[in-house]
Amino acid sequence: MLRVAGMDCPDEIAAIERVLKPLGGVGEIKVNLMAGTVAIAHETSVTPEQLIKAIGTAGLKASPMTDAHGAEDEHNKSSSRIRLISVITSGVFTGVSLLFQWQNLFAPYGKIAAALIAILASGWLILPKAIRALRHFSLDMNVLMSVAVIGAAGIGEWTEAAAVVFLFALSELLEGFSVGRARKAIQSLLELTPDTALVKRGDQIQEVRVEEVKVDETLIIKSGARVPLDGVVTSGESAINQAPITGESMPVEKKSGETVFAGTINGEGSLEVKVTKASTDTTLAKIIKLVGEAQSQKAPSQRFVDRFAKIYTPAVFVVAILVLLSGPLLFHGAWLEWAYRALVLLVIACPCALVISTPVSIVSGLTAMARRGVLIKGGVFLEEIGELKALAVDKTGTITEGKPRVQQVIPWNGKSEEEILRIAAAIDTHSEHPLAQAVVKYAGEKRIQFPRSENYQSKTGRGAEAQIDGHLYFVGNHRFAHESAVCSDALEKKLGELEAQAMSVVIVGHKPHEGCTGEVLGILAVADTVRANAAEAIKALHAAGVERVVMLSGDNQRTVDAISKQVGIDEAKGDLLPDQKIERVRELLAQHKHVGMIGDGVNDAPAMAAASIGIAMGGAGTDTAIETADTALMQDDLSKVAEAIQLGHRTVRLIQANIAFALGVKAVFLVLALSGHTSLWLAILADTGTTLIVIANALRLQRTPGQVLKK
Repeated sequence: MLRVAGMDCPDEIAAIERVLKPLGGVGEIKVNLMAGTVAIAHETSVTPEQLIKAIGTAGLKASPMTDAHGAEDEHNKSSSRIRLISVITSGVFTGVSLLFQWQNLFAPYGKIAAALIAILASGWLILPKAIRALRHFSLDMNVLMSVAVIGAAGIGEWTEAAAVVFLFALSELLEGFSVGRARKAIQSLLELTPDTALVKRGDQIQEVRVEEVKVDETLIIKSGARVPLDGVVTSGESAINQAPITGESMPVEKKSGETVFAGTINGEGSLEVKVTKASTDTTLAKIIKLVGEAQSQKAPSQRFVDRFAKIYTPAVFVVAILVLLSGPLLFHGAWLEWAYRALVLLVIACPCALVISTPVSIVSGLTAMARRGVLIKGGVFLEEIGELKALAVDKTGTITEGKPRVQQVIPWNGKSEEEILRIAAAIDTHSEHPLAQAVVKYAGEKRIQFPRSENYQSKTGRGAEAQIDGHLYFVGNHRFAHESAVCSDALEKKLGELEAQAMSVVIVGHKPHEGCTGEVLGILAVADTVRANAAEAIKALHAAGVERVVMLSGDNQRTVDAISKQVGIDEAKGDLLPDQKIERVRELLAQHKHVGMIGDGVNDAPAMAAASIGIAMGGAGTDTAIETADTALMQDDLSKVAEAIQLGHRTVRLIQANIAFALGVKAVFLVLALSGHTSLWLAILADTGTTLIVIANALRLQRTPGQVLKK
């Protein structure tokens, strides 16, 4: 990975690819305009120095990512100052040339001399790039502008040649500033963590660079300080502002045993925190990495624009040549007049406004959502989430809190509550499933002593079984009781009553084996609390354009029906195995085309992968969620999905508006150029103005989503 200074335009991406591809041993090249980096897959025989030298031949300065940012920043500042002085000088002498022309001063050499100085002042920024492009048999906008300037000077239009080179250089300069602003939105994430940490080593507290802090060391987090690394609180209590990671507006109380994240802000209390992740592995580090790489996932609109620009630029160049030849040869026009029209066409052909608006829009949208605790892994997913028409949601941990609790123990066949809990906990102690953990926790609260069962076997979508005291027992759902042949009419009736109350049922039974007939020992009624904002979030999803919200759950049908009715979900499917969830998602895809799936990023991974876009809940607490899902909600807040959908809508509309505007302006000026009703300086002014307008429009997405979504 190399950092590239001064990379502000899509043409520079093409230039980097042109100089790297011919090198032997170079494979895939990924240039990230917004991050200012290039990732190169190459053989060990190719050294970084060779790659840096090759990029230098494209007129760009590359350096290893390990280099200090200070040196790069100083180089960028120096380069920007030189460019600014050059453009100002060019602008002043262009104005002088115009004044001399209008007032007929020092004719004819005064305006030519002033124009020549203006051309030289900005031309050195353009001509070398044009020459390098021609060496690689490529037509980019630097070639087009150079031909237009040289052509205008050649036919005696010196002042207009100066205006073209000045306005184009000014456009490049302002475009660089605008891209830099979008880039800073990503780089600002790096400033969330301090450079050093206070580490407790023996009886001393040392200030150490975060890169040098090791896992399991203890940090001292003073009141008001930023947390430097992910860890677990070992001492103290305080409220932590987690907004930089999760987007939560209110501080979260933290005490011993609870997790804190790098980049969050400590409140009034002082904390001791045991480090759980190195600086390169923190949740914030992963967010920064994924946001920085998101541009490599090109959105459909960006892929369209890239393909269009490759055809459009050379096509207009050919049209300009045809105009130059056809006017005098077919219509007996003056060569100078038709040459002028051809030059105007070349200026209009510049595709910069078209190409630059899409990546700036995408990065602005991605960073805006990242600040709100929604991590979207690329433009393709940002556009997709804006197109969602149906949404499948898991029940546990998504609509409900995911923290079920045993509400009632119902003895069966004369068994005692203690015996039922002893058997259930002995089996469930092997499992990490939320229902199993609820049973084990409840048994502990009741001080039930239980053995560890043997030969434990999990039965996917049903429950589990194991041996206790030489007998085979099971815990599971309604389906498992049927399959174990221990169901009865009385049991069916009781289960129906509990499920109608939105209870999940765990049946504890003795499974038939080796002469034992088998029987049900009891029923555990478990309830999970519905999230406080679930109904409001579902309503917001419908308002955002989602036509159908479907709950997919392995829980019994009566329970999911009751919960879905409570929160306003359109359809509920219960008693589903993991592969059946995938089938339901595929059915939704056939009906609605654009379908999202929300789950925990682990158990629901297959269904999330089958959907158009997978959305993981609670990504801040689950590394797997960040890594596997297309979108991760850093806090357990379903309402963030509606925000993301609305921002996706807005981004798509804005990109389409920018493309339509850029093409519309070019179409108008193409007609004006062919009819002879425009000039070179008006054409370049229109192109410059269009570029700046679409960039400014795209940067509006960097406002906080609250501001954006109200419009």
